Amino acid sequence: MKRLALILVLIVALLAAWWSVRSGSSPIGRSDRPAGQVLDSLSGVQVYHNGSMEATHGRNMVDGYNVGLKYQCVEFVKRYYLQRYDHRMPDSYGHAKDFFDPRTQDGGLNKRRGLLQFNNASAAQPQAGDLIVLDGWSGNPYGHVAIISKVGDGEVEVVQQNCGSTRDIYDLDLVDGRWRVDNKRVLGWLRMR
Repeated sequence: MKRLALILVLIVALLAAWWSVRSGSSPIGRSDRPAGQVLDSLSGVQVYHNGSMEATHGRNMVDGYNVGLKYQCVEFVKRYYLQRYDHRMPDSYGHAKDFFDPRTQDGGLNKRRGLLQFNNASAAQPQAGDLIVLDGWSGNPYGHVAIISKVGDGEVEVVQQNCGSTRDIYDLDLVDGRWRVDNKRVLGWLRMR
C-alpha cells in the first residue's frame, strides 16, 4: 500500500512539474522573450508573447472598445475580429469559455458576441476564420479561445495567444452528418453572419 501511495505521489509530482513547465510558471519553462514580442500572425493580425499564462499587462482599448487584457487569448480573438472584420462584440467582457452561450441553438445568433454559434457536433463544418471556444479545466478554469486558420484532411489548425504554442491541430470528424472537433473541451465555434 505504501509503495502504491509513493508511486501516485511521484506521478502527481511529475504531472505538476510538466504543467508548470508547459504553462511558463516554472523558471525552466519561462521564455527570455519580453511580453509583447510578436510570435506569429494570422491574416496580418499579430500573436504576442504574454510572458506566462497568468500574467496581465493592462487592458487593450480601441476607440472605447474593450479588446481585452493584453496578450491573453481573448484579446487576440477579439483583436482579430476587430482588425479582420471590423466586428465589435456587443458584450466585450467575459472569460474565454463565456464566448459560447449554451442557450443558443446550433446555427443561431449568439447575441452577446454578435456571431453565429455552432455546437461541437454540428451540420455546419468549421471554417477558417471561425472563433473556437474551449471550456475550462482544472489547470485553467477560464477556458480558451483561438481562431481556426485551416480546415482540411480531417483536421483543423488553430492560431492562439497565451498558450504553449501559437498553433495547434485538432482532429475533425464527420459522423452521421455532423462535424465534431475531436477535443472534449471544445464547446463549439462562432463565425460572422
